Amino acid sequence: MPLGKQQLVAESFFALGADDQREVLELARERSGRPAHLLEKDVWVVWALNALFSSPLASDLTFKGGTSLSKAYKIIDRFSEDIDLTYDIRKLIADLVDDGGALPGSRSQAGKWTKVVRERLPVWIDTQVRPVIEEALTRDRLDVELEIGGTDRDTLLLHYPAHKLGIGYVSPVVTLEFGARATGEPHQVMRVTCDMDGHVNDVVFPVAFPQVMSVARTFWEKATAAHVYCTQARIRGERYARHWHDLAAIGQSSHFAAAIADHEIAKAVAEHKSLFFIEKDAEGAAIDYFAATSGKLQIVPEGAAREALAADYESMRADDILVGDAMPFGTLMEACSAVAQRANAAATSN
Repeated sequence: MPLGKQQLVAESFFALGADDQREVLELARERSGRPAHLLEKDVWVVWALNALFSSPLASDLTFKGGTSLSKAYKIIDRFSEDIDLTYDIRKLIADLVDDGGALPGSRSQAGKWTKVVRERLPVWIDTQVRPVIEEALTRDRLDVELEIGGTDRDTLLLHYPAHKLGIGYVSPVVTLEFGARATGEPHQVMRVTCDMDGHVNDVVFPVAFPQVMSVARTFWEKATAAHVYCTQARIRGERYARHWHDLAAIGQSSHFAAAIADHEIAKAVAEHKSLFFIEKDAEGAAIDYFAATSGKLQIVPEGAAREALAADYESMRADDILVGDAMPFGTLMEACSAVAQRANAAATSN
């Protein structure tokens, strides 16, 4: 038993037998108030981060997105299951990038860069990332099925043997989703621990030290993505509500004022997306990212898009993705409206 008084030396969670792991999960659930199936997936998320960022790949990778806000910055109080990563574009297509520059000179050149990235990234994942994860699995004697997925084959899926399951919104798969059309900067190395850490004595959980994207860059990337969805008047696919939850959480955090005041980051995101992520609004006109970051940000959807977002948000709440007393959808939209108002006011204050 891992929890008995006779144990003198702390033992790794993954070194425990299946029954003892279940006992640890239940004990952590009781003490933390978090669902056991999310605690279990969280262990695998941190394990995967450690495997990546303790490898030779670490210096060229950046951990970003909602999971970074949750695990590194502690800004959001929701379970974020996917690991979003940027592989430095200057490394993947070094032969095309001039003088270390991170941006192409034109949309035409951006299209050529994108084509090459899509060709090379899956190969890099298969020949560089996969072996790193396989070596770590062998070292820790873990039985996990690896699979390369995604429309562009830009994800590595870790199918782990789950002891606990929710209602289905969260599956027993850790998704490492890679992009390679940016540098990931600005970023910094931060400590990431498991949600069970500190709740169970004599059990050691994984710890990671990933290179993490700044909150300001994450905010403007999410805000401009939400702006696109709103101006297109539709939500593409499911599982998008997390972005609005994250924007509201950033808006209530101590990082928000600095994020919306960072005009250089806002401009950099607009410039990057104008080259690599060209989108059209509901009327067929090109979406102006510079307008979105200069006082015309819109992140509250209307009509069918709002209804679809509300349904997805309720699915998140049903599977306990949102820890604690999650705000109603209407309140979330009010919070996002306030975020947009403050961001727009900051953008036009100078």
